[in-house]
Amino acid sequence: MAKNPPKNAFYAQSGGVTAVINASACGVIETARKHRGKIGKVYAGRNGIIGALTEDLIDTSRESVTAIRALRHTPSGAFGSCRYKLKSLEQNRREYERLIEVFKTHNIGYFFYNGGGDSADTCLKISQLSETMAYPITAVHVPKTVDNDLPITDNCPGFGSVAKYIAVSTREASFDVASMAKTSTKVFILEVMGRHAGWIAAAGGLASTRDTEIPIVILFPEITFDRDRFLAKVDANVRKFGYCTVVVSEGVKSADGKFLADQGLRDAFGHAQLGGVAPVVASIIKDGIGLKYHWGVADYLQRAARHIASKSDVEQAYAVGKAAVELAIRGNNSVMPTIVRKSSRPYKWSVGVAPLSKVANVEKMMPADFITKDGFGITAKCRTYLEPLIKGEDYPPYRDGMPQYVRLKNVPVKKRLKGQFKV
Repeated sequence: MAKNPPKNAFYAQSGGVTAVINASACGVIETARKHRGKIGKVYAGRNGIIGALTEDLIDTSRESVTAIRALRHTPSGAFGSCRYKLKSLEQNRREYERLIEVFKTHNIGYFFYNGGGDSADTCLKISQLSETMAYPITAVHVPKTVDNDLPITDNCPGFGSVAKYIAVSTREASFDVASMAKTSTKVFILEVMGRHAGWIAAAGGLASTRDTEIPIVILFPEITFDRDRFLAKVDANVRKFGYCTVVVSEGVKSADGKFLADQGLRDAFGHAQLGGVAPVVASIIKDGIGLKYHWGVADYLQRAARHIASKSDVEQAYAVGKAAVELAIRGNNSVMPTIVRKSSRPYKWSVGVAPLSKVANVEKMMPADFITKDGFGITAKCRTYLEPLIKGEDYPPYRDGMPQYVRLKNVPVKKRLKGQFKV
């Protein structure tokens, strides 16, 4: 009697992409290919979970070994990402019935979702399909978020490279401002990502070291913005050093609990649509102490900067993708591989595992002892935590002065279901 073919796997990318999320994709696909007796093909969802709902699947087996390997040094989401959160089974049973329909049709028994907190929630819901809808599916979340706010894991793949970019950019911009401060700009404001957690903003503090002191003021989401104290700090820095650099998280709030940058808009997850806090802070400086300023927004640049990615970040991103497949074929369901720090000096880490029930919808904020007492800087303990995450370079190959990134063929899997599913 012929044996049943091994179950295929579904892999998708979710939320804001990073400089190293494709390294995780590489880890998933390469590892699955090494276990062909246990996993059949790896189908990628075009534009995240939407690809599963609309039966818009990509056959990664049509990509060469070289192309998949090149994902390790290519930024952004190779298969397209999305911001789409599944409702509960009670709220929208049709979505889950559709997923089962697609999975059954394409013999999919493994689900790997690469994303942050909302993606962990989606993965948890998928893992519960076995019990609620009598369909065996092994779901493993692959951690990714530049915000570094997933619980349990020491850090999140994607964060180290953003931290490196912000630390380097803060130092370089500060050198620029310092050279012009006598007759021109005296304050530079850099806006970075971070809705509720100030990890990325904290990375700006790494720009200043004992041998290269820079006057930096950091505005964290965890610290309520106090206009008078902030202006006094900036003014004191300018008087002492001649200039000042401000790193501000997009999620900074005022005493009334409102985001300084809240535009009154909402994204697909229902979150406040932020952006534009740098000019708000610049106006406060101009109106309060009348100093000449310039401001910049790191925006997509910070999460797309593969050319200056952290080596440890690239290695960890690949490792969690690899571990996700290994966990799945060993029968682990509803889990997430984690980064376990063994020591900071020298930096040593390993891969652990956490249950999704303790990961989904939980945000990890900056610890109080990582922020200086005045609320405007990072402590030595925070520096010890951050420094290993930005160390090491992993440059992509260059040709004619430009980095060489891969664009996959992304050959679609033939649709077998009738009708269309709208999302």
